[in-house]
Amino acid sequence: MSPQSGLFTQTSPGVFIAGEFLDIFTEAGLTDLDSIFAFEQGKNLVKANLAKHRQRIRFDLAGRTFFMKRYTGTPIKQQVKNWTSHHVRASTAEYDIRPCGQLAKVGVATPKIAAYGFEWGLFSEKRSFVITEQIPQGESLERELPPFCTATHNKTNTRKKREFIARLADFVRRFHATGYRHRDLYLAHIFLGERERLYLIDLHRTFKPWLLGERFRVKDIAQLHYSTPGRHFTATDRMRFYKHYAGIERLTPKDKRFIRRVSTKAARIARHDVKHGREVPYQN
Repeated sequence: MSPQSGLFTQTSPGVFIAGEFLDIFTEAGLTDLDSIFAFEQGKNLVKANLAKHRQRIRFDLAGRTFFMKRYTGTPIKQQVKNWTSHHVRASTAEYDIRPCGQLAKVGVATPKIAAYGFEWGLFSEKRSFVITEQIPQGESLERELPPFCTATHNKTNTRKKREFIARLADFVRRFHATGYRHRDLYLAHIFLGERERLYLIDLHRTFKPWLLGERFRVKDIAQLHYSTPGRHFTATDRMRFYKHYAGIERLTPKDKRFIRRVSTKAARIARHDVKHGREVPYQN
Protein backbone atom coordinates (compact mmCIF):
# COMPACT_ATOMS: atom_id res chain seq x y z
CA MET A 1 0.00 0.00 0.00
CA SER A 2 1.12 3.57 -0.63
CA PRO A 3 3.02 5.47 2.07
CA GLN A 4 0.26 8.08 1.76
CA SER A 5 -2.46 5.58 2.64
CA GLY A 6 -3.14 7.29 5.98
CA LEU A 7 -4.54 10.27 4.07
CA PHE A 8 -7.05 8.11 2.21
CA THR A 9 -10.33 6.36 2.97
CA GLN A 10 -10.83 2.83 1.70
CA THR A 11 -14.25 2.83 0.05
CA SER A 12 -14.21 -0.77 -1.20
CA PRO A 13 -11.65 -3.56 -1.59
CA GLY A 14 -8.60 -2.06 -3.27
CA VAL A 15 -9.94 1.50 -3.68
CA PHE A 16 -8.61 4.47 -1.69
CA ILE A 17 -9.93 8.03 -2.01
CA ALA A 18 -8.43 11.18 -0.48
CA GLY A 19 -10.70 12.84 2.06
CA GLU A 20 -10.89 16.06 0.07
CA PHE A 21 -12.42 14.19 -2.87
CA LEU A 22 -14.51 11.57 -1.07
CA ASP A 23 -17.88 13.29 -1.50
CA ILE A 24 -17.19 14.13 -5.15
CA PHE A 25 -16.28 10.57 -6.10
CA THR A 26 -19.06 9.05 -3.99
CA GLU A 27 -21.67 11.21 -5.70
CA ALA A 28 -20.26 10.18 -9.10
CA GLY A 29 -20.41 6.51 -8.10
CA LEU A 30 -16.66 6.07 -8.42
CA THR A 31 -15.99 4.16 -5.22
CA ASP A 32 -15.22 0.63 -6.42
CA LEU A 33 -12.95 -0.93 -9.01
CA ASP A 34 -15.67 -2.07 -11.39
CA SER A 35 -17.25 1.38 -11.62
CA ILE A 36 -13.89 3.07 -12.04
CA PHE A 37 -12.79 0.74 -14.82
CA ALA A 38 -16.19 1.03 -16.52
CA PHE A 39 -16.05 4.85 -16.40
CA GLU A 40 -16.00 6.25 -19.96
CA GLN A 41 -16.80 9.94 -19.49
CA GLY A 42 -14.27 12.59 -20.36
CA LYS A 43 -11.58 12.51 -23.04
CA ASN A 44 -9.45 9.48 -23.80
CA LEU A 45 -5.90 10.84 -24.15
CA VAL A 46 -4.68 8.57 -26.91
CA LYS A 47 -0.94 8.54 -27.52
CA ALA A 48 0.86 6.77 -30.36
CA ASN A 49 3.40 4.99 -28.17
CA LEU A 50 1.05 4.24 -25.27
CA ALA A 51 1.16 0.55 -24.33
CA LYS A 52 -2.06 -1.43 -24.84
CA HIS A 53 -2.44 -2.12 -21.12
CA ARG A 54 -2.41 1.61 -20.30
CA GLN A 55 -5.20 4.16 -20.66
CA ARG A 56 -5.29 7.87 -19.82
CA ILE A 57 -8.51 9.83 -19.37
CA ARG A 58 -9.18 13.48 -18.62
CA PHE A 59 -12.55 14.21 -17.01
CA ASP A 60 -14.46 16.79 -14.96
CA LEU A 61 -16.39 16.32 -11.73
CA ALA A 62 -18.01 19.03 -9.62
CA GLY A 63 -16.23 21.76 -11.56
CA ARG A 64 -12.78 20.21 -11.08
CA THR A 65 -10.59 18.49 -13.65
CA PHE A 66 -8.90 15.13 -13.10
CA PHE A 67 -6.57 12.78 -14.93
CA MET A 68 -6.91 9.03 -14.58
CA LYS A 69 -4.36 6.39 -15.51
CA ARG A 70 -5.71 2.85 -15.76
CA TYR A 71 -3.62 -0.29 -16.12
CA THR A 72 -5.27 -3.55 -17.13
CA GLY A 73 -3.34 -6.76 -17.63
CA THR A 74 0.14 -5.27 -17.30
CA PRO A 75 2.46 -7.97 -18.70
CA ILE A 76 4.03 -10.06 -15.95
CA LYS A 77 7.48 -9.38 -17.38
CA GLN A 78 6.89 -5.64 -16.96
CA GLN A 79 5.55 -6.13 -13.44
CA VAL A 80 8.60 -8.09 -12.34
CA LYS A 81 10.83 -5.45 -13.91
CA ASN A 82 8.97 -2.78 -11.92
CA TRP A 83 9.30 -4.73 -8.67
CA THR A 84 13.02 -5.15 -9.27
CA SER A 85 13.85 -1.58 -10.24
CA HIS A 86 11.69 -0.02 -7.51
CA HIS A 87 12.85 -2.55 -4.88
CA VAL A 88 9.27 -3.19 -3.79
CA ARG A 89 6.35 -5.28 -5.03
CA ALA A 90 3.50 -2.88 -5.74
CA SER A 91 0.82 -2.28 -8.33
CA THR A 92 1.76 -0.36 -11.46
CA ALA A 93 -0.30 2.69 -10.50
CA GLU A 94 1.22 2.91 -7.02
CA TYR A 95 4.62 3.80 -8.45
CA ASP A 96 3.13 7.15 -9.46
CA ILE A 97 2.30 7.78 -5.78
CA ARG A 98 5.17 6.39 -3.75
CA PRO A 99 7.72 9.21 -4.31
CA CYS A 100 5.25 12.01 -3.51
CA GLY A 101 5.66 12.06 0.26
CA GLN A 102 9.45 12.32 0.28
CA LEU A 103 9.46 14.81 -2.59
CA ALA A 104 6.99 17.04 -0.74
CA LYS A 105 9.35 17.13 2.25
CA VAL A 106 12.13 18.66 0.12
CA GLY A 107 9.85 21.11 -1.66
CA VAL A 108 9.34 19.26 -4.95
CA ALA A 109 5.64 19.61 -5.74
CA THR A 110 3.73 16.84 -7.51
CA PRO A 111 0.10 16.56 -8.69
CA LYS A 112 -2.47 16.04 -5.94
CA ILE A 113 -3.51 12.39 -5.65
CA ALA A 114 -7.31 12.11 -5.58
CA ALA A 115 -7.67 8.32 -5.60
CA TYR A 116 -5.87 5.11 -6.40
CA GLY A 117 -6.53 1.41 -6.31
CA PHE A 118 -5.52 -2.07 -7.38
CA GLU A 119 -6.59 -5.68 -7.69
CA TRP A 120 -4.21 -8.62 -7.31
CA GLY A 121 -4.38 -12.17 -8.54
CA LEU A 122 -2.57 -15.03 -6.83
CA PHE A 123 0.84 -13.64 -7.76
CA SER A 124 0.56 -10.61 -10.02
CA GLU A 125 -1.52 -7.48 -10.46
CA LYS A 126 -4.75 -7.73 -12.46
CA ARG A 127 -5.48 -4.02 -12.71
CA SER A 128 -4.73 -0.72 -11.01
CA PHE A 129 -5.45 2.99 -11.37
CA VAL A 130 -4.48 6.41 -10.08
CA ILE A 131 -6.41 9.68 -10.35
CA THR A 132 -4.76 13.08 -9.93
CA GLU A 133 -6.25 16.55 -9.90
CA GLN A 134 -5.21 18.98 -12.60
CA ILE A 135 -2.39 21.29 -11.51
CA PRO A 136 -3.90 24.73 -10.79
CA GLN A 137 -3.26 26.99 -13.81
CA GLY A 138 -0.62 24.47 -14.82
CA GLU A 139 1.07 23.93 -18.16
CA SER A 140 4.17 21.97 -19.10
CA LEU A 141 7.34 23.92 -19.84
CA GLU A 142 7.46 22.09 -23.16
CA ARG A 143 4.16 23.65 -24.21
CA GLU A 144 4.57 27.07 -22.64
CA LEU A 145 7.65 28.76 -21.21
CA PRO A 146 7.31 31.83 -18.99
CA PRO A 147 6.91 34.92 -21.20
CA PHE A 148 10.17 36.47 -20.04
CA CYS A 149 12.02 33.47 -21.50
CA THR A 150 10.61 34.02 -24.97
CA ALA A 151 10.05 37.79 -25.10
CA THR A 152 12.39 40.45 -26.46
CA HIS A 153 15.54 40.73 -24.38
CA ASN A 154 15.68 43.64 -21.97
CA LYS A 155 17.04 44.19 -18.49
CA THR A 156 13.86 43.07 -16.70
CA ASN A 157 13.31 39.95 -18.81
CA THR A 158 16.96 38.96 -18.51
CA ARG A 159 16.80 39.24 -14.72
CA LYS A 160 13.58 37.23 -14.51
CA LYS A 161 14.92 34.59 -16.86
CA ARG A 162 18.05 34.14 -14.75
CA GLU A 163 15.95 33.86 -11.61
CA PHE A 164 13.80 31.24 -13.31
CA ILE A 165 16.83 29.22 -14.43
CA ALA A 166 18.11 29.29 -10.85
CA ARG A 167 14.72 28.10 -9.51
CA LEU A 168 14.55 25.31 -12.06
CA ALA A 169 18.10 24.21 -11.23
CA ASP A 170 17.29 24.23 -7.51
CA PHE A 171 14.12 22.23 -8.18
CA VAL A 172 16.03 19.51 -10.04
CA ARG A 173 18.86 19.54 -7.49
CA ARG A 174 16.41 18.97 -4.62
CA PHE A 175 14.78 16.15 -6.55
CA HIS A 176 18.11 14.40 -7.18
CA ALA A 177 19.26 14.98 -3.60
CA THR A 178 16.56 12.53 -2.46
CA GLY A 179 18.30 9.79 -4.44
CA TYR A 180 15.44 9.56 -6.91
CA ARG A 181 16.00 9.48 -10.65
CA HIS A 182 13.12 10.29 -12.99
CA ARG A 183 14.24 8.56 -16.21
CA ASP A 184 11.93 10.80 -18.26
CA LEU A 185 12.96 14.29 -17.19
CA TYR A 186 11.97 16.24 -20.26
CA LEU A 187 10.36 19.68 -20.05
CA ALA A 188 7.07 17.94 -20.87
CA HIS A 189 7.09 16.53 -17.34
CA ILE A 190 7.90 19.76 -15.50
CA PHE A 191 4.87 22.01 -15.06
CA LEU A 192 4.60 25.65 -14.08
CA GLY A 193 1.49 26.35 -12.04
CA GLU A 194 -0.09 29.26 -10.21
CA ARG A 195 2.35 31.71 -8.59
CA GLU A 196 5.02 30.19 -10.89
CA ARG A 197 5.29 27.05 -8.75
CA LEU A 198 7.12 24.15 -10.37
CA TYR A 199 5.66 20.62 -10.38
CA LEU A 200 7.07 17.27 -11.39
CA ILE A 201 4.67 14.83 -13.05
CA ASP A 202 4.62 11.25 -14.41
CA LEU A 203 6.50 9.62 -11.56
CA HIS A 204 5.73 6.00 -12.45
CA ARG A 205 9.32 5.37 -13.63
CA THR A 206 10.93 7.37 -10.82
CA PHE A 207 13.15 5.16 -8.70
CA LYS A 208 16.20 5.04 -6.43
CA PRO A 209 18.88 2.98 -8.17
CA TRP A 210 21.09 0.86 -5.96
CA LEU A 211 23.65 0.83 -8.75
CA LEU A 212 24.48 3.27 -11.56
CA GLY A 213 22.90 6.24 -9.81
CA GLU A 214 25.26 8.62 -11.58
CA ARG A 215 24.40 7.14 -14.94
CA PHE A 216 20.71 7.87 -14.38
CA ARG A 217 21.51 11.37 -13.10
CA VAL A 218 23.34 12.01 -16.37
CA LYS A 219 20.32 10.70 -18.25
CA ASP A 220 17.94 13.04 -16.39
CA ILE A 221 20.06 16.13 -17.02
CA ALA A 222 20.62 15.12 -20.65
CA GLN A 223 16.87 14.80 -21.19
CA LEU A 224 16.30 18.21 -19.64
CA HIS A 225 19.11 19.74 -21.73
CA TYR A 226 17.82 18.07 -24.88
CA SER A 227 14.22 19.27 -24.45
CA THR A 228 15.18 22.89 -23.69
CA PRO A 229 14.70 24.86 -26.93
CA GLY A 230 17.87 26.33 -28.37
CA ARG A 231 16.07 29.38 -29.74
CA HIS A 232 15.28 30.54 -26.21
CA PHE A 233 18.17 29.23 -24.09
CA THR A 234 21.79 29.92 -24.94
CA ALA A 235 24.91 27.99 -23.99
CA THR A 236 25.45 30.61 -21.28
CA ASP A 237 21.96 29.96 -19.90
CA ARG A 238 22.68 26.23 -19.79
CA MET A 239 25.99 26.74 -18.01
CA ARG A 240 24.26 29.04 -15.52
CA PHE A 241 21.75 26.25 -14.89
CA TYR A 242 24.46 23.65 -14.32
CA LYS A 243 26.51 25.80 -11.94
CA HIS A 244 23.46 26.55 -9.84
CA TYR A 245 22.38 22.90 -9.93
CA ALA A 246 25.85 21.77 -8.86
CA GLY A 247 26.28 24.61 -6.34
CA ILE A 248 29.58 25.76 -7.80
CA GLU A 249 31.13 28.92 -9.24
CA ARG A 250 33.89 27.25 -11.27
CA LEU A 251 33.89 23.97 -13.12
CA THR A 252 36.11 21.24 -11.74
CA PRO A 253 37.47 18.38 -13.87
CA LYS A 254 34.67 16.21 -12.43
CA ASP A 255 32.05 18.74 -13.56
CA LYS A 256 33.57 18.88 -17.04
CA ARG A 257 33.42 15.09 -17.31
CA PHE A 258 29.79 15.15 -16.20
CA ILE A 259 28.90 17.79 -18.79
CA ARG A 260 30.64 15.80 -21.53
CA ARG A 261 28.59 12.74 -20.57
CA VAL A 262 25.39 14.84 -20.66
CA SER A 263 26.31 16.20 -24.12
CA THR A 264 27.05 12.69 -25.41
CA LYS A 265 23.74 11.35 -24.12
CA ALA A 266 21.80 14.30 -25.57
CA ALA A 267 23.46 13.74 -28.96
CA ARG A 268 22.43 10.09 -28.82
CA ILE A 269 18.81 11.07 -28.14
CA ALA A 270 19.01 13.55 -31.03
CA ARG A 271 20.26 10.92 -33.49
CA HIS A 272 17.38 8.66 -32.49
CA ASP A 273 14.80 11.41 -32.98
CA VAL A 274 16.24 12.56 -36.30
CA LYS A 275 16.09 8.96 -37.51
CA HIS A 276 12.37 8.94 -36.70
CA GLY A 277 11.71 12.34 -38.27
CA ARG A 278 11.30 14.29 -35.05
CA GLU A 279 12.53 17.78 -34.28
CA VAL A 280 15.54 18.21 -31.99
CA PRO A 281 14.59 20.99 -29.53
CA TYR A 282 18.00 21.99 -28.19
CA GLN A 283 19.37 22.37 -31.71
CA ASN A 284 16.40 24.44 -32.85
